[in-house]
Amino acid sequence: MTATGEGQPARDAGRTRTCIVSRAAKPEADLIRFVADPGNVIVPDLKANLPGRGAWVALDRGAVAEAVRKNLFARALKAPVRSEPGLPDLVGVLLRKAALGRLGLARKAGEAVTGFAKVEAAIGSGRVAALLMASDGAEDGRRKMLAALRRRYGPEAPVPVIRAFCAEELGLALGQPHVIHAAVLQGPAGRNFAAAAERIARYEGDTAGSAANREGDARNDE
Repeated sequence: MTATGEGQPARDAGRTRTCIVSRAAKPEADLIRFVADPGNVIVPDLKANLPGRGAWVALDRGAVAEAVRKNLFARALKAPVRSEPGLPDLVGVLLRKAALGRLGLARKAGEAVTGFAKVEAAIGSGRVAALLMASDGAEDGRRKMLAALRRRYGPEAPVPVIRAFCAEELGLALGQPHVIHAAVLQGPAGRNFAAAAERIARYEGDTAGSAANREGDARNDE
């Protein structure tokens, strides 16, 4: 059994589970499922489809770290399982891999555009599901792109701004050597990527894509 990280998560939007850290009932979409592999080592099951009894933890790096630190998986699964100290990092890696995989699917579906001019045109058309700016891109380009977003939607744009990936990662996912600006468009594949990117932001405690922070970015750019 190996940790899963790619593809469409098999979560039931209407079903709740109990987080083993907070003991609060949450929708499956707000949690991460973990199972024990054949060696009794805890692994993430991001698609929630691996066999065996599962333990659910809030979609939060700190919560996963606490579950490891307090050995809560053994208590929840009622088994002598062990969790590695690097489990929170592994979850982060798998979430990123899943999102980049969906970005590649959006490209294949014709629901992704790259390059400043094409992204700006997509924003103007109102078809953007998520805006991507490379984490290592220039600040001047970032300001101009946010200004375009503000012109189209106003200060509270309903479009997530994703800065979780570097230019090389975006390029590999989008089939180009170096991507600074990109956008995924409205459509099944584009929305799937946007949802996966939102899970990364929530896990890492990054609210940079929220409406409030977009508004702050816009004002700072004026």
